[in-house]
Amino acid sequence: MKIPSHHRRTTRLAALAAAAVPVLAACGSSAAETTNSDETMTFAAVPAESSTSLESDYSNITELIEKETGVKVTFQNAADYAAVVEGQRAGKIDLASYGPFSYIIAKDQGVPIEAIAAPTSDEAKKPAYTSHAYVRADSDVQSLKDLKGEKVCFVDAASTSGYLVPMKGLKDEGLDMKKDVTPVLAGGHDASLLSLKSGQCEAAFTHDTMLQTLESSGQVKKGELRKVWQSEEIPEDPIALNEDTLDPKLAEEIATAIREKANKPALVEAGICESESDCVLPEEIEYGYRPVEDADYDPIRQICDETKADACRTLD
Repeated sequence: MKIPSHHRRTTRLAALAAAAVPVLAACGSSAAETTNSDETMTFAAVPAESSTSLESDYSNITELIEKETGVKVTFQNAADYAAVVEGQRAGKIDLASYGPFSYIIAKDQGVPIEAIAAPTSDEAKKPAYTSHAYVRADSDVQSLKDLKGEKVCFVDAASTSGYLVPMKGLKDEGLDMKKDVTPVLAGGHDASLLSLKSGQCEAAFTHDTMLQTLESSGQVKKGELRKVWQSEEIPEDPIALNEDTLDPKLAEEIATAIREKANKPALVEAGICESESDCVLPEEIEYGYRPVEDADYDPIRQICDETKADACRTLD
């Protein structure tokens, strides 16, 4: 796609750029608050692990957006899912990577967002992943049923694979998260497993690639943790546009770029990555992004109906 000229960018964002306000830290100002000489949009994401590399992980995606639109992208490492929801509600975040659960919380509360794409490691497969439960290798726990009366680590009350889906898994086994286990909210997917490793809980929930990441970094030894449960497929983390802060034409250009070119083969062709093997994408995605729409996240709404999770009450 041809990169728009500076004049075209200024015209396109003029309605949004009423004042020259610097981008703020942590859910900083939106594209609506940029100068005419340096238009900026804000892209936020929540780290799956306590890592300073999140901005680097998204760098190829942000470079693609800048190349395709001519608008500078400022990346924000959000503290948690709630910060992303409230940032987009307040018009401080233009583009965000959500968890499926936090996305429907935001969408169904009336935050003006549109899910445009989600990651997959296989071009031929729809964007989906799973939630896993782990125990230490020497644990007597063999299934979720064995967790009654135990401390169990979860990620965040707005996490899909680290809270909502595990809640349904426990319910399916006849366990009430509040009555039958002692929940420990670790705050991150890596923290959930590391808390398990250190003995702070008897089991821990996380997404399907977190253990591999921790083993690769040496934080967990191979064979140290053992999987005892895996969920059914969950629709993958969507990237969502803020329809209130982005000019419709700019929003369309962003959506097209991510849906069609935010994958390793296209990033190599665009000269953003030197090779597919060296092309870094968030959470070790092996292929890239494919289009999604709001209806793809109806299964999460159905889990809310079944579990009556506290966070789901915000959707009523």
